[in-house]
Amino acid sequence: MRRNVVFTDRDGVINRNSPDYIKRPEAFDFLPGSRAALCRLAENGFDIIVVTNQSALGRGFMTIGTLDEIHRRMVAAVESDGGRILDILVCPHLPGDGCGCRKPAPGLLLDAQRKHRIDFSAAVMIGDSATDIECALSAGVRTAVLVRTGNGAEAERELAACGVLPDVIADDLNRAVEWIITTIR
Repeated sequence: MRRNVVFTDRDGVINRNSPDYIKRPEAFDFLPGSRAALCRLAENGFDIIVVTNQSALGRGFMTIGTLDEIHRRMVAAVESDGGRILDILVCPHLPGDGCGCRKPAPGLLLDAQRKHRIDFSAAVMIGDSATDIECALSAGVRTAVLVRTGNGAEAERELAACGVLPDVIADDLNRAVEWIITTIR
């Protein structure tokens, strides 16, 4: 079984979020320090899997080819810094489609678990939304980390209001990775 896996959301955690969606490669903009944070995870023996809802596909705002190019560039940039992303799993569905892969449903995490033989009792999920945290909890991932970038501040209030709390709240991906490296290992 693969241990030391970090699942991370994309928009709002790795790159700047946009209310108009990230629909072209030029719109993808890494958050400050996120590339270095992903590299530190890899350097410390953690496998990184990006799990992301991308309803812009289902809405027809971009093609799968465009999304693949965005992800190819993201992976290449991280690799050029010495990091490594093991996999990227995407839900292309709209919020009302009722699929099992759109977060907060655990489908993407369960698919990754089957594909990569992941031990959820040692895994971490980093996200900036309530749906990311709910997904981690419903899948049985050991640790759920909320970052305050992207939609994180709103998610923190939303989760507190319904009594669902992440295990850790960090200001950004850098702080989350710092906590993971010093605590999980």
